[in-house]
Amino acid sequence: MAIRGLGELCITAGLVLLLFVTYELWGTGRYTHQQQDRLGKELLNNWRSQKVTTERVKLGSGLAMIRIPRFGSKYKYVIVEGVDLADLRKGPGHYPGSAMPGQIGNFVVSGHRTTYSAPFNRAAELRDGDQILIDTRDKQYVYKVTGRKVVQPTTVEVTAAVPFKPKDKPTKRLITLTTCNPKYSAAQRLIIFGELSAELPRR
Repeated sequence: MAIRGLGELCITAGLVLLLFVTYELWGTGRYTHQQQDRLGKELLNNWRSQKVTTERVKLGSGLAMIRIPRFGSKYKYVIVEGVDLADLRKGPGHYPGSAMPGQIGNFVVSGHRTTYSAPFNRAAELRDGDQILIDTRDKQYVYKVTGRKVVQPTTVEVTAAVPFKPKDKPTKRLITLTTCNPKYSAAQRLIIFGELSAELPRR
C-alpha cells in the first residue's frame, strides 16, 4: 500500500509539474498577446493624433515597435518602457535611462526567451548584418547587427552608452538586445549588438 501510495503521489506531482510547465510556456503567452494588442492600438492611436508631446513615456506604456526581418514578416512587438517583471510580461522592454530610438548612445531592449510570448526566443539566430527595425511615430530606424556575446547576469556594462566602456562618451547610435541564456535558464545573458545604418520615414 505504501508503494502504491508513493506511486500515485509521484504521478500527481508529475501532472502538476507538467501543467506548470505548460502554463509557463504557453499560458503566459496569452497574457502577453492580450497586452500587445492593447498596447499596439494605444500606440498607433497616439501616433495618429495631431498632438505631439515631448514628455517621457510612462513606465509600462508602449514606446516603439520592433521588427526583425530574419524572424519573418509576422514578427512585430510593441516595446514597453521599463524592464521590471511586470513590464517584461507585456513584451520586450526598454531600459529607462538608456538612449531612445535613433539617438546617440545605446538603445537597450530586454526580452524573454521562453515565456510571455518569448519575443527574443530566436535571438541566437541573428547574424552580423541582419536588420533590426525600430518604428516610432515618424521614423523607422534601421539597425544592423554587429556582433553578439554571452555574459554573466552581473555584467551590466553592456547597457552603458558605450558597451563595456561606461566612462566613455558615446559617438555612435547603437542598439543592444539582452535575453537569458541558454534557453530555459537565467544562468547567463545573450547580448546582441547593433549600430544604426539608416533613418527612414515610418512606413
